[in-house]
Amino acid sequence: MNYCEKIRYNIYTTEKADFEEMVDKLLAQLPQNEQIFRLAFFGMPDDNEQYVSRRVMLREKVRKYYGNHEPVLSYVSQPPLNGGLILEAHTYTPDEGDHITYKHIGTFPYVVLVNGSGRFLFAGGFHGDVINFGIEQQSKEVFKLVSELLRKEGFPINSIIRQWNYIEQITKFDGEDQHYQIFNNARSDYYAMTTWENGYPAATGIGANLGGILVDLDAAVFSNPDCYATPIDNKLQVAAHAYSEGVLEPAHSKKTTPKFERAKSMTFGEREVIYISGTAAIRGEESLIGVGLERQLHITMENIAELIGEAKLKMLRVYLKEKSFFEEAERLLNAYELNIPISYMWADVCRDELLIEIEGIAVLYPLPYHVDRLAK
Repeated sequence: MNYCEKIRYNIYTTEKADFEEMVDKLLAQLPQNEQIFRLAFFGMPDDNEQYVSRRVMLREKVRKYYGNHEPVLSYVSQPPLNGGLILEAHTYTPDEGDHITYKHIGTFPYVVLVNGSGRFLFAGGFHGDVINFGIEQQSKEVFKLVSELLRKEGFPINSIIRQWNYIEQITKFDGEDQHYQIFNNARSDYYAMTTWENGYPAATGIGANLGGILVDLDAAVFSNPDCYATPIDNKLQVAAHAYSEGVLEPAHSKKTTPKFERAKSMTFGEREVIYISGTAAIRGEESLIGVGLERQLHITMENIAELIGEAKLKMLRVYLKEKSFFEEAERLLNAYELNIPISYMWADVCRDELLIEIEGIAVLYPLPYHVDRLAK
């Protein structure tokens, strides 16, 4: 089987209950006949002290479940809107050509997959000291952890294919410095250590109500000429890394751009898996203001359609600025008849005027469309 057929993405939900009970119910739903690469829990702690204690409890439970096959683990402080606790799982069905190793760097578990296509890294849950340090110090600490892991496993910085960035109170200012811009400056400093001829990673930069800075990532180094990564632009939008200063907020008088592509694909022969970055109702580099949730959602989905072409969506995450938007957003998305797992979270988007952001994963087949798209 092809990588695109062996990797799976699913979303599990449970009704509101005691936190430990919800965790047990979610873990019990996971497949027994697949390798678990990544578990991302989305919940709502009361404060950062409870966030940290729940993160510790999650780690202990997952270790007990999986022992020496401990997957990447993240706990994102975003209130779920379609469940008491939500679990997103990335799983894999290996064959005889796959070699999977479960490892740790410090207390952080990660997974390395090696096969005829190349080497693949699944990592994350990276965080700093959320109790004692601010956004800037946490951002620097997280990228130090990322750097140490990539160096240890022989993955160049520019091998990162997909990155998820969760930022507490993303649009909040500490004095004159916006949280998101503080993070973007730290990311820019780290990314400046290499060149990015093949485009930046696909990425999401999204708010969390608590939890400081949290980063997850996938990376790939290909060894087969039929396998490679491709950055994908949206002709309807300015690339985020090319934004003008007018749409950026300051941090320490710096306004570095968000370093990500609108999407990035991994090609495996006749198939592609496409990582869709966090996508919103932006045309050019300007937000659609004052048009309401319905219009913003449809523009967002148009942007996603532009990115994936004939590819088929496999999963979506929907971030809503207000809890009250949930029923309308669910109704509007149900009208698309996607029949895929979708999670809904209450989270601040990186611009105050944006009401919704959507990210996802798609798979493309067959080859002729891939050739046509690259020829544009």
